[in-house]
Order: sequence, then structure tokens, then C-alpha cells
Amino acid sequence: MKCKECGQPLQVLRRCRQVRLQCSGCKKEYQIHEVAADLDPKTEAELERFTCIIYD
Repeated sequence: MKCKECGQPLQVLRRCRQVRLQCSGCKKEYQIHEVAADLDPKTEAELERFTCIIYD
């Protein structure tokens, strides 16, 4: 999946009680609900590893 700002790949970033997608280029972070409609199969598969994603 690509960043909406700069087009670089997004990486799943896991912190204590948070899961975000972070751009490898500009470092912009996205909450899951901001990009849920645009998730590609690879990113979806990676997010499926988490038992619960809390929207905050």
C-alpha cells in the first residue's frame, strides 16, 4: 500500500495498544480506519495477525 501524501510504501507500525500504518518516506501515520477502504491484500494479511485493533 502507498502513502497518499508522497507515494512511498506504508509499513504496519505496532506500539503499545496502537496499530498504525506509517509511510517509509515522509513518516506520516494513518489510523486504520483512514485507509481501510484502500487496503491491499498484503497489508490486510499483515493486519489479520492482530487479534484486536482499537480505534482511538
